[in-house]
Amino acid sequence: YYLNKFFADTDSKLLVNRTPIMNNGEVHGVLLNIQSERNAQRTEQKIRKSLYRKGLVAKYSFKDIIGNSPAICRTVEKAKRIGKSNAPVLIIAETGCGKELFAQSIHNVSGRCEGPFVAINCGALPANLLESELFGYECGAFTGAKKEGKVGLFELADGGTIFLDEIGDLELSCQVKLLRVLQDQTFEVLGDSRPRKVDIRVVSATNRDLRSMVADRTFREDLFYRINLITVHLPALRERRE
Repeated sequence: YYLNKFFADTDSKLLVNRTPIMNNGEVHGVLLNIQSERNAQRTEQKIRKSLYRKGLVAKYSFKDIIGNSPAICRTVEKAKRIGKSNAPVLIIAETGCGKELFAQSIHNVSGRCEGPFVAINCGALPANLLESELFGYECGAFTGAKKEGKVGLFELADGGTIFLDEIGDLELSCQVKLLRVLQDQTFEVLGDSRPRKVDIRVVSATNRDLRSMVADRTFREDLFYRINLITVHLPALRERRE
C-alpha cells in the first residue's frame, strides 16, 4: 500500500530493488532500495568510467572485424547468434586470427555488455601466482601480501565476461583450481574460508588441439567439456586473403 502511494505522489521514475528478509525459511519482511532513475544512471556512468580506467572493457565489436569472404561472414553470423546466449564459448584459431577481437565482440552483443570484460593470458600465468591473481587474497594471507588485500580477476569480472586466452597453455595443477569456479562459479579468497559466488560468462580461446591434449592427458577432460559447450572456429588468414 505505502509503495503504491509513494509512486503515486512522485513525478519521477523510480527503480526499486526488493530483497526479502528470511529467517528459518520464512519471509519476515522486505528490504527496499529505492532510487530515482537519474541517480541510477549516474551510478552506472561512474561504474563504467571506473571500468574504463582499469581497462576492464571490451573495446571492439563485430563492425571492427575486417573481411567479406564467405568464411569470415559465416563465422561472424554464428558468433553474433552465440553472443545472445549465456553459454561458455571456446574459440579455436591459429595465432594472429583475432581470437580476442571475437571474444570482445561476443561480449558486446550479449546481455552482459554493460558489465566488465576481463581478459587473462593463461600462458603467462605462473602456477604459484594463479590463486592470488584469479581469486585474490585477504590482508596477511601470506608473506609479502598487500596490507589491503587484493581483488581477484574472477571477482572483477562479476556480472560480465571473463576471457581465458590460450587456455591450452595452462598447467595441469592450474586446471584443477580453475575447474571448480567454472563448475559452480564459487571460489575462496586466500586467507578467507568463506566461499564467494560470482555471475560470469566464460569465453576461452586456444590455438592448440585440446582433444589431442585430452587424449595425451595433458589437458583435463572435465575442464574441456566445461569450456567447450559452444565452439567457434575462426578461419585462418590464408583462407581470407582479401
